[in-house]
Amino acid sequence: MSIIIKFKACLLRKLTNKRSVDFDLKETSNVLFMRYDRIGDMVISTPVFRELKREYPHLKVLVLASQVNKEVLQNNPYVDEVIINNKNNFFADIASLIKLRKQKLDVCVEFDHSVVPHTILRLRIINPKKIISVTKHGRYGVPGVELLMYDYYIKKAKDTHLRDIWLETLQPFGIKPKSNQYDLFCTNSQIQVSKNFITKFHGKFLIGINLEGAVKGKRIRNTELEQICRGVKQENIDIQIIILTSPKNHQAVSKLVKDMELNYVAVGFKTRTILDVAGLIKHLDLIISPDTSIVHIASAFDKPIVSIHEKNQDSYQLFSPTSSLTRTVFSPRENSINGFDVRKVIEFSNELIKEIS
Repeated sequence: MSIIIKFKACLLRKLTNKRSVDFDLKETSNVLFMRYDRIGDMVISTPVFRELKREYPHLKVLVLASQVNKEVLQNNPYVDEVIINNKNNFFADIASLIKLRKQKLDVCVEFDHSVVPHTILRLRIINPKKIISVTKHGRYGVPGVELLMYDYYIKKAKDTHLRDIWLETLQPFGIKPKSNQYDLFCTNSQIQVSKNFITKFHGKFLIGINLEGAVKGKRIRNTELEQICRGVKQENIDIQIIILTSPKNHQAVSKLVKDMELNYVAVGFKTRTILDVAGLIKHLDLIISPDTSIVHIASAFDKPIVSIHEKNQDSYQLFSPTSSLTRTVFSPRENSINGFDVRKVIEFSNELIKEIS
């Protein structure tokens, strides 16, 4: 073991060498959840907030969110406060972390199943009475059981979706979840905007295609998109394909759609928040996507899904679609969807269209 690794191991032990506080979880008045990462992770965490609040409605539920995923929690009645965290700028977070420390929080739930130094540092500053997390294997040669700051470890059962693993963090409270359905709360205004948009496609079977994900290598290329559109249209006359895109890519995707010159393909309206996107997805009949965030949003509304995933069964098990009707096309590559079988996407889409119609 190198000197640098030994030093990091020593530092990790010191940072996590926190004395246990004698505290009964039944007396909990507030719980902080650490969830400052991606949109999809926040979506599949929403059942945890709801199930906790159902059993303990008096609890104050706080969530440490990111600038990217905070919008998922807008209008959520099970979350009392959202605090923004800058994952890659620790010094920008010191004021909010100290503010949390002053609240003398009872419990913090940290969802990471790996050892994340910047998370541990934040936990030390916040200093909750009890910390709940998922079983960790350790880091820098330090086993997870030696990280004394964690009071409760939840076992990560094999072949289990992350949604259900995270719901198990409620075990120490004695909670048995009644539902693992995701929660998204679009406003009436957001729903109406979507309704107004799709009115012009009245009587059509509406297919939403999302082109790319947040992770590099998850993108449907232009030629692949056109093949999918033509292939699905060939078998289904009364369809309308709507391309879902982020605000920053809306102009480029609009040009792409115009250049394709397919009158049954249109770009979605320019959205501002992820709940605007959710409002549109709520009114579509089928979703095709390489991005797990869009897959999880579609799953929240139990929409039929054709997902495109890299060749990684472990990742798929954790983040797979949870809708009643789903199909998945796996690429031949472990770290990207490059080379995925376009014909399979068309075949699976046609299968679901027939099953729904």
